[in-house]
Amino acid sequence: MKRRAFGIWVAGTALLAALGMPAIALAADEAPDALIKRISDETLADIKADKAIQAGDTGRIVNFVDRKIMPVVDFRRMTAAAVGPAWRQATPEQQKRLQDEFKLLLVRTYSGALAQVNDQVISVKPMRGAPTDDDVVVRTEIRGRGDPIQLDYRLEKTPGEGPGWKIYNLNVLGVWLVETYRSQFAQEINSKGIDGLITALAERNKANATPTPPAGMPTGKKG
Repeated sequence: MKRRAFGIWVAGTALLAALGMPAIALAADEAPDALIKRISDETLADIKADKAIQAGDTGRIVNFVDRKIMPVVDFRRMTAAAVGPAWRQATPEQQKRLQDEFKLLLVRTYSGALAQVNDQVISVKPMRGAPTDDDVVVRTEIRGRGDPIQLDYRLEKTPGEGPGWKIYNLNVLGVWLVETYRSQFAQEINSKGIDGLITALAERNKANATPTPPAGMPTGKKG
């Protein structure tokens, strides 16, 4: 279905937009909706200009993510939420492995969708939450070929020196990414524990090492 294919592209672009925001995005005086709009536009432009990323070059994409991920995405919180209650029982070494494997899973799952980037544009809808809130949802709509696609970002304001906003969840076509993976991870944890989940993620990443059409995008269907 064309809508599903466009949804897969959105998931890939959203992931890279979330994980690829430059450090300058932490400007304390920038509103979260303005930040999302600016960075989404910049990320789309970067993808369009990089043929290797468009071709699904995993190494190039991972490098792109590694250079820019930490300042703008609370990936530890994202991973902890996806793992669920078992995260608190995991050792620091296990937590690091989970973050590393989960990031690689997301990148390899959606990298193939980036080849579809062409004339898409992003518009930001009225924000949920007051500007003074520390946790907000920024709603966007991506327009291109086919029907417009809803894409929401959940962000939190970070304290400390140079406070800014960090993304910790994404909603694609009405489905929150973290909650989708939490249900998948819970089955593995209940069966084989934290080490079993780490092993399963590592094996899946090895199987996905050869670029293939993106699969496994959250669809909202249960089961």
